[in-house]
Amino acid sequence: MLEAHGEPGSGTGAGARFFCTAGRGLEPFLMREVRARLAATEVEYISGKVFFTTCSDLNMLKKLKSAERLFLLIKKQFPLISSVSKGKLFNEMQRLINEDPGSWLNAISIWKNLLELDAKKEKLSQRDDNQLKRKVGENEIIIAKKLKIEQMQKIEENRDCQLEKQIEEETLEQRDVTTKSKNFQEEFQNDIEKAVDTHNQKDLTFRVSCRCSGTIRKAFTAQELGKVIGIAIMKHFGWKADLKNPKLEIFIHLNDVYSVVGIPVFRVPLASRAYIKTAGLRSTIAWAMASLADIKAGAFVLDPMCGLGTILLEAAKEWPDVYYVGADVSASQLLGTWDNLKAAGLEDKIELLKGSVIELPLPSESVDIIISDIPFGKKFKLGKDIKSILQEMERVLHVGGTIVLLLSEDHHRHLTDCKGSSIPFNSKDSHTDEPGVKKCLNPEEKTGASKAVSTSFEARNHEFLDRMSPFGSLVPVECYKVSLGKTDAFICKYKKSHSSGL
Repeated sequence: MLEAHGEPGSGTGAGARFFCTAGRGLEPFLMREVRARLAATEVEYISGKVFFTTCSDLNMLKKLKSAERLFLLIKKQFPLISSVSKGKLFNEMQRLINEDPGSWLNAISIWKNLLELDAKKEKLSQRDDNQLKRKVGENEIIIAKKLKIEQMQKIEENRDCQLEKQIEEETLEQRDVTTKSKNFQEEFQNDIEKAVDTHNQKDLTFRVSCRCSGTIRKAFTAQELGKVIGIAIMKHFGWKADLKNPKLEIFIHLNDVYSVVGIPVFRVPLASRAYIKTAGLRSTIAWAMASLADIKAGAFVLDPMCGLGTILLEAAKEWPDVYYVGADVSASQLLGTWDNLKAAGLEDKIELLKGSVIELPLPSESVDIIISDIPFGKKFKLGKDIKSILQEMERVLHVGGTIVLLLSEDHHRHLTDCKGSSIPFNSKDSHTDEPGVKKCLNPEEKTGASKAVSTSFEARNHEFLDRMSPFGSLVPVECYKVSLGKTDAFICKYKKSHSSGL
């Protein structure tokens, strides 16, 4: 296991400290995912970021679906002074490096170790593949020789013993190869358990990426601040700057709430799915919706307005043993979906239907789960169409079934009993959470003091759900306000409580 000291105040003795960026409103989904997928501990969050400790390797970290990017944490602390004096601010920035160089060197060592372990696992995997191919070839030779023995037995009985002896010798050679493979694996495991070594850092090249918001952004540019940090790093550690092709990238985010420094673990964002040819809905939103649906093996999952099929793609990748159906009234959208399915190798996992969402060619109460992104367009008649859509979804959904919808603020407002007023739920200053997960109201100081507050996500959720009205037999269960970039939307989950009688 990797050994690493936690950030100031974390108190962790094993594992490495990471943080992920996430779209606003997706923090609760990411917190649940890192706990379930990575067995993460010390899970904390601030707006747009989730911090956690895990011993997972790069292969497991790559599987995160609700995160935008993943970073190895160097340090997290209170914001820099808000003084407009460049001299004072630059001195504060230099102190990020000079006052605690150990946290930087420790993070670099962990980063290098992660890369080395990943490379060694890849080498081991290739070695095993080669051994398997060689073993298959040897088995084919043995089979051919056995056939030859059977043919020669009729002619020369005395050669039979010699050939069998030869086969026995080849079998012993194979056992020797297997023994060597086991020894290599044991040696690899011993390497993993070694403490993180202290590499010579002088050969490192680096680049600083600085992001600023709040008061500090009004006084200084990200380029100015990045340059100051870069010069301090060069002076203190002797690393060389390389803006084009660095070995290491340093990410710094400064605002009025916190200062965060980290190392990007992967060059390509986690949210950029290699298996999606043409993007529609943001992949992280699509996965979050699917995760909320509690999909089980053997279920019948429907997206009656599938568009380019992003929701179905994300669901089928994560929960493959399910019957998926996508429907859309647009032939061009279905062609785009089919192209995406072929690119992802999922054409045999998802069935496509051409049809209207208000007249689905399915029997009543035949579907287990419905997941769909309701159109936001101006052509969509809010009052009439949203009612017709929900009525048809209610008809095909069986009792106890689940519906997860992505609704615009207007759609959501229309489905609440708030008479047009906006709902202050999970807004920028009101974060969702769940029991046992900490919210970082104040990042840790250098002294190790931590001001973390446990909040009750259920209480906030119930308070919000009390303002929503059931639609026929569809009862609201959960709701999250999420950011789509230029606009916000709501992920809403409904359960069918009784037969609709439609």
